[in-house]
Amino acid sequence: MNATDRTPADLLRSALAADPARPLVTFYDDATGERVELSVATFANWVAKTANYLQGDLAAAPGDRLALLLPAHWQTAVWLLACSSVGVVAEVDGDPAAADLVVSGPDRLEEARACSGERVALALRPLGGRFPQPPAGFADYAVEVPSQGDRFAPFVPVDAGAPALTVGGEELTGAGIGERALADAAAEEMPQAPRVLSGLSYDTWRGLSYGLYAPLATGGSVVLCRHLDRLGAEGTLAREAAEKITYLAPSPLS
Repeated sequence: MNATDRTPADLLRSALAADPARPLVTFYDDATGERVELSVATFANWVAKTANYLQGDLAAAPGDRLALLLPAHWQTAVWLLACSSVGVVAEVDGDPAAADLVVSGPDRLEEARACSGERVALALRPLGGRFPQPPAGFADYAVEVPSQGDRFAPFVPVDAGAPALTVGGEELTGAGIGERALADAAAEEMPQAPRVLSGLSYDTWRGLSYGLYAPLATGGSVVLCRHLDRLGAEGTLAREAAEKITYLAPSPLS
């Protein structure tokens, strides 16, 4: 983390400048067998396209609130960084009825319909695939985003001291996210540039910190695992070895 880095978007820009080719997010879904690895450059490209879509097509502005109804997934990480880039407040598991816009996975569409603003749906299919049939009343993220620009510049500078994230009833600023993630890494004695394996959900700060923000803030990477419990103890150990894990996130019960 550079001295000038304050928001998650700042951290991503620094990571891109330092080493664009290194892995940043490796995602497994142990219910489907999916594995996706995104370098810093590839992840940043997805973030730029999503931020352009958010700011342009969806007309989102700093301070707008986005209800994020998605599981721990690489595309969720993209949306979190896109919100930071625009200055939109990402409300994890937020109330769609009270939000300016909503982003939903396939299993929460009915809940998301309560939003009176823009609605975006993600199929969460392998390789970011689209819905076979787009859900009525929603834009299909996989259809809308690929054509967006590969570079992003906010219309309005993002205030690092403004609210940026709400999770578990707690609100954090953009600067506060980075500071707290660094504090978590120090408290847990993570090694330098850690390769973190996390099976935690994204509905708590701890899950977001270990599963995204702490690795990003410390120049590391994350192996984000959905349905890790299906892998079993031996399978988890094998993955730790194969992915060269240097820090294992604590279990949800610890």
